[in-house]
Amino acid sequence: MAKNRFTAPVTIHLFFIQDGNILLLRRFNTGYEDGNYSVVAGHLDGGETVIQAAIREAKEEAGVDLKEENVEIVGVMHRKAGDERVDFFAVVKNWEGEIQNLEPHKCDDLRFFPLNDLPTNIIPYILRAINNYKEDQWFDSFGWN
Repeated sequence: MAKNRFTAPVTIHLFFIQDGNILLLRRFNTGYEDGNYSVVAGHLDGGETVIQAAIREAKEEAGVDLKEENVEIVGVMHRKAGDERVDFFAVVKNWEGEIQNLEPHKCDDLRFFPLNDLPTNIIPYILRAINNYKEDQWFDSFGWN
């Protein structure tokens, strides 16, 4: 009997960094971690690279254009959140256009916060990934305990 191969959702998370600040969005009306801060992010649709997904998500959620050379993958997390997931984290320091909230039905706050003075209500794995970035830790596992 053939066994089905394991698959996992794959997500890209974007750390928009400017002058020591990081762009955070507060989730709203989504049914997942509403009222808590995250970053611009989304699932890979398939048939696209992680960098292409980052470019697409930046346009869809924040209304800005990215060039491939301005998206730097800085971390990977193997995460257990009910199911297993693989999350990529990328830093973006240059973009074209003005950041705006293109998903007000899912996000009720979108603004920059100092990297060293983050709000307390950040989704735990996102906070861990930000701290990993600050400490140059490229890989982590989360939620397995």
